[in-house]
Amino acid sequence: MTPPPDSPAATPEGDRIAKVIARAGICSRREAEKLIADGRVTVNGKVISSPALNVTGREKITVDGKDLPAQEPARLWRYYKEPGLVTTARDPEGRPTVFDKLPGEMPRVVSVGRLDVNTEGLLLLTNDGELARLLELPSTGWTRRYRVRAFGVVTQADLDRLRDGITVEGVRYGSIDATLDKVQGSNVWLTLGLKEGKNREVKRVLGALGLRVNRLIRLSFGPFQIGDLQPGEVKQVPNRVLMDQLGAHAAQFEQETAAPRHAQKQGHTGMKPSGSNPGGGRPAGKPGGGKPAGKAPKPHRAGGPDKKGGPDRKAAPGKRGAPGKKGLEQKGPAQKGKSHADRRRRP
Repeated sequence: MTPPPDSPAATPEGDRIAKVIARAGICSRREAEKLIADGRVTVNGKVISSPALNVTGREKITVDGKDLPAQEPARLWRYYKEPGLVTTARDPEGRPTVFDKLPGEMPRVVSVGRLDVNTEGLLLLTNDGELARLLELPSTGWTRRYRVRAFGVVTQADLDRLRDGITVEGVRYGSIDATLDKVQGSNVWLTLGLKEGKNREVKRVLGALGLRVNRLIRLSFGPFQIGDLQPGEVKQVPNRVLMDQLGAHAAQFEQETAAPRHAQKQGHTGMKPSGSNPGGGRPAGKPGGGKPAGKAPKPHRAGGPDKKGGPDRKAAPGKRGAPGKKGLEQKGPAQKGKSHADRRRRP
């Protein structure tokens, strides 16, 4: 039976082509739409020019002549970005990128948002472009927390006014929670928490207060914290922790096939579910005396000072590691003077 003319058309089966490309970890959905507009995507051998196409997964899809990789379970990594790296796949100026520095065993990933070239600290990476898009949205309500060193003078009263938002050069920035942690010579150390994360937001807002930012470290992104990460280090977020933090959005990213067991072991971070400290390390935003939070303590060196008992004592002769020529080869006094028969073990 033919439906009446005024009835809505049936929704096509499947998902939008840009979403499918993003879920495969090629790029974000917005970038996938650009790939399509540039004629770099084919479906069943035909070049498409519009993202207004639904696919079911049975089609043959290629990007730049290569088959679209099979979709894997959504995974998330914490990465400590070092200053001087560009958060982009390719830089026209030839500068080193975040993706150039990742371990070789990492799959293709995209970043959740970006960090400025001179900004360091926590950067989230994922193999699922749709997950990256979700986590970037201000509507998610996750706070980005930063540790800032800036040249200039400011008072806590000046910083408190940022809670009402501020307009800088015609751009409106939302509420920012800012704390004056320390004055160090001509610099001040601040902790900032914001939810929008607009381009160069921290530098522009503080610039409006007469401050010049000379070091910027991101400590946390929502519940995920820099924790004990060292510069250049990357660790996977356990899948159960990721799904707990996604809440009502978890269903669209859950897969029946779990991530490889070796990947879960390698990516263990010790993070706890929502409501505690999923990122590990000390809480984000806690003053650190001018140093980034989450630095791991140096291991105790053999032969060095013993914090519990003072300087190491010299071991008795004949003990393991004791100084002297006999060392481990010396026999204890209990065996001295006994015959070979006396030293035999009884049955």
